[in-house]
Amino acid sequence: MTATLGDAARVFLEAQGFEPDAFQLEAIAAIERGASVVVTAPTGSGKTLIAEAAIEIARAVGKRAFYTTPIKALSNQKYRDFVVRYGEDGVGLLTGDNSLNGDAPVVVMTTEVLRNMIYADSAALDGLGVVVLDEVHYLQDRYRGSVWEETIIHLPAGIQLVNLSATVANGDEFAGWVGARRGATELVVEEHRPVPLESVYLLRDRYHGDAIEWFPVFGKDGIRPNPRVVTLLRKGRGRHKRFATPRRLEVAESLLVNGKLPAIYFIFSRAGCDQAARTVAASGLRLTSVSEREEIRAVATEATAHLDATDLSVLGFTSWVAMLESGVAAHHAGMVPAFKETVEQLFAAGHIKLVFATETLALGINMPARAVVLESFSKFNGESHELLRAGDYTQLTGRAGRRGIDSLGTAAVLYSPYVPFKKVADVAAMGSHPLVSSFEPSYNMAVNLVANYSKSRAQELLRASFAQYRMQERAARLTARINDRSAEVARYRAAAQCELGDIEAFAAAAAGPDDPAGTRRTFLEAVDSGDVLDFDDGTRWVVIARGYGGNPRFHLLSEGGQEDRPRLADLHGVRGCPGSLDLAQPVHARDPDYLRAAAEELGRWEPDSVEFRAFDGTVSGMSIAACPKLDEHLSWLARSRRSAKELRRLERRRVRVSDDIVTRFEARMGVLAELGYVEKWTLSEKGERLRRVYSELDLLLTEIAAAGHLGGLRPAEFASVVSLFTFEPRIADPDGARLFGVVAERNGLIEGAWQRLSAVEDRMGVPNTREPQAGFAPLAYGWASGADLEDLFGGDDFAAGDFVRNCRQLLDLMRQIRDAFPGLAAVAATAISATDRGIVAVGGHA
Repeated sequence: MTATLGDAARVFLEAQGFEPDAFQLEAIAAIERGASVVVTAPTGSGKTLIAEAAIEIARAVGKRAFYTTPIKALSNQKYRDFVVRYGEDGVGLLTGDNSLNGDAPVVVMTTEVLRNMIYADSAALDGLGVVVLDEVHYLQDRYRGSVWEETIIHLPAGIQLVNLSATVANGDEFAGWVGARRGATELVVEEHRPVPLESVYLLRDRYHGDAIEWFPVFGKDGIRPNPRVVTLLRKGRGRHKRFATPRRLEVAESLLVNGKLPAIYFIFSRAGCDQAARTVAASGLRLTSVSEREEIRAVATEATAHLDATDLSVLGFTSWVAMLESGVAAHHAGMVPAFKETVEQLFAAGHIKLVFATETLALGINMPARAVVLESFSKFNGESHELLRAGDYTQLTGRAGRRGIDSLGTAAVLYSPYVPFKKVADVAAMGSHPLVSSFEPSYNMAVNLVANYSKSRAQELLRASFAQYRMQERAARLTARINDRSAEVARYRAAAQCELGDIEAFAAAAAGPDDPAGTRRTFLEAVDSGDVLDFDDGTRWVVIARGYGGNPRFHLLSEGGQEDRPRLADLHGVRGCPGSLDLAQPVHARDPDYLRAAAEELGRWEPDSVEFRAFDGTVSGMSIAACPKLDEHLSWLARSRRSAKELRRLERRRVRVSDDIVTRFEARMGVLAELGYVEKWTLSEKGERLRRVYSELDLLLTEIAAAGHLGGLRPAEFASVVSLFTFEPRIADPDGARLFGVVAERNGLIEGAWQRLSAVEDRMGVPNTREPQAGFAPLAYGWASGADLEDLFGGDDFAAGDFVRNCRQLLDLMRQIRDAFPGLAAVAATAISATDRGIVAVGGHA
């Protein structure tokens, strides 16, 4: 099949020594035709081959190629891979930490670096032929996802995009959006895993001597939950619980006995990973041979030779190597890069047999295993615990099964009394979830739009985001539903009409206390959540929820916050329904705060229309009362009212969907205008400075710098104060950090500026900028003052990787300040030199 490809692609593929898969050839052929591509495929299926072919195609015609990744570790890994292929002169690396050979034909970078290049109209974009966006599904990340959308929207026309994504449920929708922005775009979908996956359920059975039992998650059809497990778990209920979650050491032993090593054991906690690795290593369970242990020690020693001996001692190098020699390791962001990369190298070589890892390992790192274990089916999202989604499950278990080695990969989920087995099976069977947008206009984005485009063009580009594209698609579907519902209402109303009289007037009159024709019941059966009811005693209530059946119960809430739960038969004195209150969704009928807010909203509510007439008449004398089809007419009337209510709800949803992103952008522009960054679509000097600040706290930092609060500081003090804008604690610290002297003084000024900014944002309806955090300030001060790890931490436990990462983030922001604020360039440069040393420097270049 490669014979139909051009010379560059054909030569590249023939050199691989294996026959490419059909989806790979399909994508490469599209790239050769000049199209952009969206490739969705399971982990380990070979998406990278497509990217490498695209690079070869670009190089063959004298064009440059950029390869972007979401995280620096992936960029570093890909850079090393490309150096092997193209040599050091042929590859560059740009990550914020590193700037190596940026003019090379092939450059690896984080996606933020490319976005910043685009906004700066960098000359580096000249001659660029193709951009690979690896792990493009990262655009749904709530904190950084906007960067991917900005890149796709603003990348100069004529540059091909190769979008590589894990399996998603709406690849066609995403490809449609990319095509709308980039021109010809082809979707390539591969659903077949190169190594089949079995999903199993592990539990500890107390009735069988605490044995670890393995069960298939699915029944014989491969889709529905295993009925044997369902029955077993039902029988195991009771006062003396039969089943329990297997312990970590028990799982490790069971993996060994069942031939499922090497394995990755996911624990969504760094401390949990470290504890699990220590427990298994200390148990005496040996997973390595003598020769493997010698190789492990040699690799670990060589990989950490660039680290200072004192630092290695503080990092616990000796005990760490002993753990590795047992065949067990931890892997998470709290480790220094050299330690993490050593684990990756040893695992890939087959020397490490069991790695306890956080979910960051699932993101692109090349560490295939025979089995993957999920200790928990829920994880903390930064605010609360949430169950894994189908895409999370697919991404985590994507490492199970080594191509060319294993005939079957195993995904093991541990029993939990808190997650129903059926839920586990449902998520595992689903395969993927839709890719959603997390696009949110930022202050930096706003000033760059002002600088580069007219107002109308900027609004057009905002509407071009994937978020708005999805909104417009939803709006189109809503419009279709509204049209269908409108026609339905018209049909029902026509069917309700009676030649003997006005059915609406009859229904209104008949709904009094005597209700001779049963039309009061007909009216109330059409009432639903959100409907407002006026009573004869002058009170007004809203329906929070209602039951169903012959005599349903209604949950009513008054303007004063009183609740009542009458059944339909007891609901008397209803004078009319003047409209509907748009209750927040989902309805939380038992939440006092929700009910309090709903009562307040009801107190402010004004009728938008009179849906039903007052029920104060009688049916006597109405000829329609003698109609033999009266019940049928009333039934059609009730159906028309229910459909009309649904129609109004759909119309309200369409209004909310209309122009949300542009509205949010305009709100941010209001903040910028009030603070003097923009006037009549022209940037001030402060606005120009803000263009070069890429930080979550971009506007606040620019305000502080403009006010002079970063001036007059010594280098260590400068680093300490700037760390307030980069540090974000993983766990809330109620006591905070102890600050002294000028750092404490500047912290107070920054706190005051943040409060003033928050007040402006509140007025403009903009979500508040995150509050600066001082937790890293003492460490930043000490390190920039020349202290070593022993001075800073002594014998205390600390996450060395967190320290290095926080220092690297601090360095990145200090470089931005150096370049954006000339008056601070000298102190920033000195602070950068004082911070970029020792383990921090080698951590950035590992």
